[in-house]
Amino acid sequence: MKPIKIIDSKVTPIDMANVDTDQIIPKQFLKLVQRSGFGKFLFYNWRFDELGNERPDFVLNDERYKGREILLSRANFGCGSSREHAVWAIADFGFKALISSSFADIFYNNCLKNGILPLILEETEIEHLFKVSEHEEVQINLERQEVSFSHRTLHFQIDDTNKRNLLEGLDDIAITLKMEDKITEYEQNMSSLTTSV
Repeated sequence: MKPIKIIDSKVTPIDMANVDTDQIIPKQFLKLVQRSGFGKFLFYNWRFDELGNERPDFVLNDERYKGREILLSRANFGCGSSREHAVWAIADFGFKALISSSFADIFYNNCLKNGILPLILEETEIEHLFKVSEHEEVQINLERQEVSFSHRTLHFQIDDTNKRNLLEGLDDIAITLKMEDKITEYEQNMSSLTTSV
């Protein structure tokens, strides 16, 4: 997992509430077993028609929004099924942060475990971001827990443990490996106990 400290990017607006994981990554693309390769299927049914042609009216097909690293949406983003593939698709597409007024709980935690910052702001702040999304640069500073744009600085909340893990780029495996000495010591103690019995 790559550390997240500061993200400078314009936002990609998905101006909808209740965006569910079935739309983020449709079920027919869940066959891959690795975490990579899902980005091309992100919002597939909204990005492409039945023949596989790009829908010109969908934001991810608009050249103005290419290469942006922050996804902006309305309330209850990531609802529906708990598939972790939805987060993998978002990360593989290149997004490093999501901004919404609320997230589904399991989706929120899946983001944190996969190196994406899910950031919660007030509805009025979200509304203003939508208004400036086409042309305004946004900076997210995780250390300071700040979002800056339009000469405004907003503050967001994040659990201290999750913040540290994102800042250091630690996933569950990396966190476990930080305790490798203690694990080895425990295994040696258990081994000596079993041989002495």
